[in-house]
Amino acid sequence: MTMNINIDLGYEFEVKASVKEVFDVLADVPTSASYFPNVEQLVDLGGGAYRWEMAKIGIAQIHLQTIYASKYTSNRAKGTVVWTPIKGEGNALVSGSWKITDKKTSTHIVLKISGELTIPLPSLMKLVIAPVVEAEFEKMIEQYIANLSKRFGGEV
Repeated sequence: MTMNINIDLGYEFEVKASVKEVFDVLADVPTSASYFPNVEQLVDLGGGAYRWEMAKIGIAQIHLQTIYASKYTSNRAKGTVVWTPIKGEGNALVSGSWKITDKKTSTHIVLKISGELTIPLPSLMKLVIAPVVEAEFEKMIEQYIANLSKRFGGEV
């Protein structure tokens, strides 16, 4: 038995770094991933695709590990980095985007992430597990943004 947990998150923030510096970091997946908490391994699958293997998280007697792969496409002229899920890699499908906008003295960043995590647990446990998994994911994204903001000289 399995259950699916869907996550949709969006964030906006502004940093002191130049748009070029921000784009260079966010478009380089290994560099960007180095600021994401709990990444056990990032595997380059070639062609702009990467498999993320997250550290296991434990909830009572349940231990979960999220593994997924996405293909990344960046467009400097549009200020975008977009990723789409690769089916058949791991237990999650994750898509999202960065939108990077030059504000002359700062850079505005919009992050959107959507994910579907498949967990090998009875669906009866969804009421208990889903809020914990969602909160943990949200906490990791917020830590990621804090780490990136620090890298970019702080938020404006």
